[in-house]
Amino acid sequence: MERQRPHRSLELEKVIKTGLAAVLLLCLLKMPYGYYQLVRFVNMLGFGYLAYTAAQRKDGNFVFVFLSLAILFQPFFKIALGRTVWNIVDVAVALFLILSLFRKNIGKEEKKS
Repeated sequence: MERQRPHRSLELEKVIKTGLAAVLLLCLLKMPYGYYQLVRFVNMLGFGYLAYTAAQRKDGNFVFVFLSLAILFQPFFKIALGRTVWNIVDVAVALFLILSLFRKNIGKEEKKS
C-alpha cells in the first residue's frame, strides 16, 4: 500500500501542473474579471500544494519556485503588472509547468538505466 502512495502523489502532481498550465493559457483570452480572480486563488492553492510535495521530496529549488509562484498569484494583495506583463508571466509559468512534467520523466528514465 505504501508503494502506491508516492505514485498517486506523482499522478496528482501531473494533473495539477497540467491543469494550472491550461488555466494560465486561458488567461490569454478575453475573460470576465471573475475568471482572473478565480485563477489567482486556484494558482495559489495549486502552487502551495506543489511546494509541499517538493518539500516532501526534499527538492529545495522547486520548493522555492513554487512558493514564489504561490505568493505571486495570491489573491489577497493584488500585484498590478498590467495585462501585457501578466500575459507574459502566464505563458512563461505555463511553459515551466509543462517542461517540468517532461523533466520528471527524463529523470526517471535515467535512473532506470
